[in-house]
Amino acid sequence: MALDKVANNILDNARKEADLRIQEAEKERAKILQETDQKIERMQKAEEKELQDALVRMRRQELSSAELEAKKIVLNKRKDILNRTFNEMLRELSTMDPKEKSALYKKILADGKKVIHKPKVFCPKGEADLLAGLRGCESLTETDMESGLILENEDGTVRLDFRFRTILESIWDRELKNISNTLFG
Repeated sequence: MALDKVANNILDNARKEADLRIQEAEKERAKILQETDQKIERMQKAEEKELQDALVRMRRQELSSAELEAKKIVLNKRKDILNRTFNEMLRELSTMDPKEKSALYKKILADGKKVIHKPKVFCPKGEADLLAGLRGCESLTETDMESGLILENEDGTVRLDFRFRTILESIWDRELKNISNTLFG
């Protein structure tokens, strides 16, 4: 019986030790599960924040792209309006009343003679009569060109381009900002 008592004692101690170890293991398991849950929660929050940040970035990018596209459309429309305005002005100059065009040609010629004393004058076909009574010029030649005049010295080394398109382009380039402000300001 003493042996049974010792065996029971050992078994009781072993059960108590096993129960203690099981309780410690359960505590360790609960602690690990709690830490894992907390880690998972932190990861989920980090992922959620990253997702929200990505959504905000995407919204900003989309908004920025839309604004850029809108500006591009507006600029293209403005460019189109400016081009139409330029072409309309050029058309009006080219189709002006012959008396006005004749006076303008004579003024251009007078200004050109200050640079080229006795110029060769080139004008559009059918417009030589607008320079009737031309004096102080080497020659007058009708050629296939846009409205306006081209003046050239005797040996052709100096050429002044007074075609309406060239004059208008020069003014246009110099005054584009003012023209744009007038049309769109």
